Amino acid sequence: MPVNKHALIRYRTLDKCFSNFARRYYIEDLIQACNDALYQHTGNDKYSDPLNPGISRRQVLVDIDFMESDAGWGAMIERVKDGRRVYYRYEDQEYTINNQPITDEEMAKLRETMLMLSRFKGLPQFEWMESLLTNLEDKFHLKGASESVISMDGNAFATGIEHLSPLFNAILNKTTLLIDYETFDGTQYHWEIHPYHIKQYNNRWFLIGLNNDEYKNITNLALDRIVGFEQVSTPFIENTIIEDFDDYFYDIVGVSFPLDGKVEKVLLQFSKRRFPYIVSKPIHGSQKTISPTEGLISLDVIPNRELESIILSFGDDVEVLAPLSLRDAIATKIKNSSTKYEPMQNDCTNNSYLCSVENEDSKIGSPRQEEIINSTDADTLHR
Repeated sequence: MPVNKHALIRYRTLDKCFSNFARRYYIEDLIQACNDALYQHTGNDKYSDPLNPGISRRQVLVDIDFMESDAGWGAMIERVKDGRRVYYRYEDQEYTINNQPITDEEMAKLRETMLMLSRFKGLPQFEWMESLLTNLEDKFHLKGASESVISMDGNAFATGIEHLSPLFNAILNKTTLLIDYETFDGTQYHWEIHPYHIKQYNNRWFLIGLNNDEYKNITNLALDRIVGFEQVSTPFIENTIIEDFDDYFYDIVGVSFPLDGKVEKVLLQFSKRRFPYIVSKPIHGSQKTISPTEGLISLDVIPNRELESIILSFGDDVEVLAPLSLRDAIATKIKNSSTKYEPMQNDCTNNSYLCSVENEDSKIGSPRQEEIINSTDADTLHR
């Protein structure tokens, strides 16, 4: 049976009591010991009330039965009579559940865990993984799967991945860094960064920290654009801006925060063949289905370049209906892309599929678009 944290605390507490032959533990003592242990762990007052303890007599007896069962540890627990009372202890003074071999079920789970951990071997920030897996295999006589049975998306050879381990340590040790950074267009920067967080998106890694030189605010730096960095003696500035990085990134797709960006209601219409895929793999956690028959979904996000890239990846299977600023941005990119293929379109002769065909319903401001937007409650389009 699955063991939750509170149950495990009770079992460990009872184990100590049964192993202590210098004292007699009656049922009342066992109940008190379990309640004291849980109170120390949780601080919940219900475990400190002597008149109505959080752990009852019945619960302790059930725990003892479980410890004695094959599903538990098969422990040999004595009930020693002391007049009209009974105290509990192990039959063997040397026995403890901590010395028991793991069960077949635990062995299977450990094997699964090792298989997943093996995915991290070879990455520079997980050098310790090799030693850990070797020790587990030796101690429990386990071996990883001889063949790979699962593949996960990742790129151990990505540029900049060698920075992960030292940046991770800099965050833990609260070390200020002087970073040499070069953009894709060759522009170079030398920034003093107070590192707070590392995030992965689309197989790229990003360092999130305070840029106290130029922006005086939180910024993100792609690891593949970091040329090098060194520790500096500047006092580290603690993170007082972001309490939770999961919440910080929740309103966007990816890592980019546009200047003066705000959360907007994004309305997208997908083709019938693509719509089921979007439902099964949402673009964002805020995604809601507005109309399955029309293929309409909504997102509550701050539009950014990562969202634009995702929308463009769907090709002609999607149309942006709102907001207008995002629709115009996508339309401009599509138009610019189409311009690159105009020579091929103008030269088409026998291959009719190369020719440009104008679709009235795809035009910006088409009657179809206005019909859909007007039929949707205005409250669902603006936040």
